[in-house]
Parts: sequence; structure tokens; C-alpha cells
Amino acid sequence: MKKTIELLKKHNEVKFIDDELDIYLEIPHLAYAEVKKKDGGDALVFTNVVDKKTGVVFEEPVVMNVFSSYKRCEILFGRTIQSVADEITKLLHMKPPSGLGQKISMAKELFSLKNIFPKRLKGEGACQEIKLLDEAIDLYKLPVLTTWEQDGGPFITMGQVYTQSFDGEMVNLGMYRLQVYDKNKLGMHWQIHKDSSHFFDQYQKAGKKMPVSIAIGGNPLYTWCATAPLPYGVNELLMYGLITKKPARLVKSLTTPLYIPEDVDYVIEGWVETESLKTEGPFGDHTGYYTLKEAYPFMKVSAITMKKERAFLATVVGKPPLEDKYMGWATGKIFFPLLKTTAPDLIDYHMPENAGFHNLIVAKMKPLYKGHAKQFMHAFWGVGQMSFVKHAIFLDENAPKLENYEALTTYILNRFSPKSMFITEGILDALDHSSPEALVGGKLGIDATVAHRVEAPHLLGDKELFSHVKELIPDAVGLEQFMRRTKNPITVISVEKTKSAKEYFDALVSLSKNIRIVVFVDAKKNDIENSYMLLWRVSNNIDALRDIYTSGLMIGVDGTNKNLLDNFDREWPDDVECTSSVVESLKNRGIWDLDEKSYKKYQL
Repeated sequence: MKKTIELLKKHNEVKFIDDELDIYLEIPHLAYAEVKKKDGGDALVFTNVVDKKTGVVFEEPVVMNVFSSYKRCEILFGRTIQSVADEITKLLHMKPPSGLGQKISMAKELFSLKNIFPKRLKGEGACQEIKLLDEAIDLYKLPVLTTWEQDGGPFITMGQVYTQSFDGEMVNLGMYRLQVYDKNKLGMHWQIHKDSSHFFDQYQKAGKKMPVSIAIGGNPLYTWCATAPLPYGVNELLMYGLITKKPARLVKSLTTPLYIPEDVDYVIEGWVETESLKTEGPFGDHTGYYTLKEAYPFMKVSAITMKKERAFLATVVGKPPLEDKYMGWATGKIFFPLLKTTAPDLIDYHMPENAGFHNLIVAKMKPLYKGHAKQFMHAFWGVGQMSFVKHAIFLDENAPKLENYEALTTYILNRFSPKSMFITEGILDALDHSSPEALVGGKLGIDATVAHRVEAPHLLGDKELFSHVKELIPDAVGLEQFMRRTKNPITVISVEKTKSAKEYFDALVSLSKNIRIVVFVDAKKNDIENSYMLLWRVSNNIDALRDIYTSGLMIGVDGTNKNLLDNFDREWPDDVECTSSVVESLKNRGIWDLDEKSYKKYQL
């Protein structure tokens, strides 16, 4: 981390904040504001870190937002992201050499691959210069942040979690949020589809405790590798070797059989109980909502080790845009070649950050036959982490660039009809709150590879249309029309909800000649002119099986918060929001410098 800070300093990509700041809310609020700035703002190094509740002053700085720009990602990778993707493509399509020249070239390439395999060292590493054992174990000696007011406690947010299968044959590196319960207990947010959760099942069946070692810091690529969507059983540190052309150098943990990189800043070792669980959360997550309390495994810490000169790496999650925007960009580009092995006619894909990635994917393909796009939908929903995508839109090769949202949306809406939609059911991310039951819910696919002939509606002005809507829906508060020049304009209506959105939709059928797609949102906390945050809200809040209605060419989408009016009996989580008193305090001290326009746009 020390080298990383110097590297970012050399490129003028880091800002040092020397004011005394609290690990409770203050530091994460500032990082949250910084990433909302143009191009992700700066990486931040907080040099004067305290815990005001206990009076502890920490020796080490807290480092945040290291990945939060496209430029910084490539600085940290030490090469262009595209070059990594190209290398993977080349490896996947390697053919037997036909001549001496090709044999020599291939030999060089294969020889370079020897560096991708992690190297186990004898003895101890720099990460074990300081040892806290037995009674000296104390997680509160680390500057672990509490990000949001409703969080269940402090959470480690950029921990590299090293685990192995029960037989020791497979190892895994993952990233999971880790709640600090007390001096020596740490929560393991292992969602059921994660490799570590599969390993946990093996130990549980055997009636044995599960060893875990958690690293923080070191080369930031270790942290990125922890997020890499590699197939089950593949060691994520292989990506470190592929990118850097140097093997990850590992040392054995002191109290577990697991190996960790020798140059990380901290290691937390321990054993996970398999006979009992502990309530974890709530936690303000990257969905922009709080994930609610739920029982998860927990670890009893058996050792904490650290460098003498160290820095504590953390990230902040909440409403978009976030650091994961840039990390996700790198991941998407690098793993595109692997996705193409499942879907060879795929040309490109993109996951908008304001849909929280898993809520929406737009993809360009070369359709070869009728129903090809639907086949792709099934392929995507059956592949690794892509299986958690809720909404998928597929376009043909003539579609505009996927990042050109204005042109892309126009292209989709001019080709769209209710026949374009395919609604099914599948697995959902454990963080999804919209479906009637956890882990499974509705999925929406849109086939925009086929152009349907649709006549545009007879448009009215917003004021005139709203007057008609108000007569039919007295609960309506506001109305905004988007993409009016297309054949399927989108009408957003805010309501103070007293009945289900289906009843509101049915009441509007008489206006079907004026309305084509209507989206309902709650009047509270929504700005119906803010399309960026409307996409965030609606893609989070809908379950396609329940919340999409049709009547002829008219389509309704219910983006409201659900309750008993919708026969929804799960708890609906709160939005993640900054604590206003903390923001005011930071403003008064001259530390908060996010402009008011951005504060409102991103609904902080």
C-alpha cells in the first residue's frame, strides 16, 4: 500500500487529508462524496484517523477510492485493461504451431505462463512483523469503518478472504463484507452461491471448524482478484500472475493452514464455527439500499498480524456511482473473452452502473435465426455471476455504441413492442429486496434484435396529460415524459400510494392512445426529472413477474416501494443516505467540498 500511495502520488491521482477524522461515518462519508465527482475524484489517504467513541488514535492511515477512475485502474494494473483481455483471448484460441517460427513464439508465451502460479515461501512475511495472539487479539485495534448510521456495526469492506475446500485440494480468494462483532469475532457474509459457502457446507457436513485467513491491503491487484468471477475451484491469484507476469508470493498463516500474500498490510486468521450462526447486518450496500439482518456464519479470530508500516484499505458502498463502477469496468472487459466461449455470437455487453450492475445488462449480438436472442438470455442467466442479472436487453450488430445511452434508448424504443418481452423466473442476488421471496424472482428479457412495426401514440404536453391522469388517479403527484420523439415514449408518474400500481395502470387504459410505457414511482424521495436515479430506483424495485403489466400496446412498470397493498409481506429496506449532521459538521470544518448540484443529483 505504501508503494501504491507513492505511485498514485507520482501520477497526481491522490489527495491527502490531514484533518482529524472519525472512523464512524466521517471518513466513509467523505469518500462517498469524492467518488461522485467527475471521473471518480481522487484516491484519498486519511492520515489523522481516530475513534471518537473510545478516544483511540490510530497510527496507520486509511486509504480509499484507489480504483475509482479508469486511469487509476490502469495505473494499478500496470498495463491497459484491453491488453489483459487480448491476452486471455489469445490463450483461449491458441492453435498448434505449423512451423519453427510459430513453435518458438508459442514456447515463449507458454514459458511466460510459469509466472502465473502462486509461489509458496518458507518462513514469515512482512505481513507478520507484528503479531497479536491470545489475549492480545483485538479487532478494535484496526481502523474498521462504520459507513452508515443504520449499519449493524463496523464492517471490513475490502477484505481478501482466503479459504480452502475440506480436502485442501481447492483454494479460493473472495471478497465479502465482514462485520466486527467484538474483539475476536467477525461475520462472514457468504451468500449461498459463493465458493466459500460451498466450502463451508463441506466442513459443516464433516462437523469440523473451517479455517479462514483474511488479508487487507498489499498490492491492490490482490483485492481486485478477490472480485474476479472465475469458475468454481480456480485460484483467483492466477489472475495476479497473468496480469503482472510475476507470481504471487505467499506465506503460511500462523494459526491456519492457509497461505496469504507475504506483503499484505494485515492478516486476520481464525476458524468459522459450523454449528451456529450469528445475526449479520443491517448494512448499507452497493444496491443503494440497506440489506437486512440475516443469520450468517462467523469466525473466532485466532491471530492478527500486520506490517510495522501499514495502511488500512477500505471502500464505500451505497448509491451509484461508486468505486465498483471502475472495478466492474475492468472486470467486464477482462472476462468478456470467457463469456464469448459460452455465447460466441456476442459482440459486446455493458452493465450501467446506475442499475447496480446485476439489475441490467445491455448486449449486442449477431442474430442468426429466429429466437436467437432468447437463447442468449438463457445462456446469460445460466453462466456464473451473470445468472443474477435481473433485466437483459439484446440488440443486433447495427445498434449504436452501448455506452451511448441516448442513441441506444432511441434505437430500442423505436423497435419495441410487448412482443419483444420475455418474462421468466430465476435466481437473484441475495442483496435483492424486490421479489416476494429471497433468492428467486422475476427476470425480464427484451429482444431488440427484431424491429416491430409500431405506430407512435398521440402525444400530449406534460401539463395536459397530467390533468387527465389526475382525474383518473387522484393519488398522482407529478408527471414527466421521456423519449417523446420515439414510438414508445416513457411516462413517469409519481404517486402517494394508497392502492397497488396495477389498479393505477388499469385506470389509465382509457389513455392508451396517449401513453405507451408508464412507470409508477413513489412521490417521496424521487425526482421524476432525474433519469439517472430513476433507473437506479426502478431497476432495484421491480420483480418482472409481479410488476410489469400490458394492455394492448400499453405497458406498465411498478417502480414503487412494495408493501401489503401489493401482497408483499417481506420487510422493505430503507435507502442508504448520508447523516445530515455529519455532512454539516464536515462542511463547517471546510473538509466537505462536493457541490450541492451533485449532492442532489445522486440523492446523497
